[in-house]
Amino acid sequence: MPPNCKFELDNCELDWTFDDNTFDYIHIRCLLGCVSDWAKVYRECLRCLKPGGWLEHTDYSIILQSEDDSVGPDHVYSRWTKTFKEAGDKMGRTFNITDNNAFVAHMEAAGFADVHVHHFKLPIGPWPADPVLKEIGVFAKATNERSLEGFALYVCTSVLGQEYAEVQDLVEEFRQAMNNKAVHGWFPL
Repeated sequence: MPPNCKFELDNCELDWTFDDNTFDYIHIRCLLGCVSDWAKVYRECLRCLKPGGWLEHTDYSIILQSEDDSVGPDHVYSRWTKTFKEAGDKMGRTFNITDNNAFVAHMEAAGFADVHVHHFKLPIGPWPADPVLKEIGVFAKATNERSLEGFALYVCTSVLGQEYAEVQDLVEEFRQAMNNKAVHGWFPL
């Protein structure tokens, strides 16, 4: 780790214990479904950032898309999206923070004045013709293959009351879709 870099881990939903103007840079990543009050988190970020400091929030949408209709409304990717939307609504912790740039309104409400948004396509699998997107898709598929069950188990069983076997079926169907070269799904990032 570089000598000028230090990582701080804490519960971002609690009142932050850091003094005002503490950090040059705050990075938030993959907290979709974890935060009940995004405006509060962003207010704490702004308070703790030094003047001229940067907040970077990187998250993705759970709405898997395709440009060739290989992901239709009955596809497992669409059912996955509906499952997590329902769970987020039930928990009061949205999985849709990036959709329609919802986070921007929370950032602006917190006092951020110069918000920049950059969108990227995160393909799932090696299907893209573009070599860079193909490589990204390979890594995204590998990450998803290893994390699907952990991601789904709590949400589906504890929040939505589904049976373990039902969740396993959903996860297996998702894995099969990722391995199907005819399915060209991608997450908006």
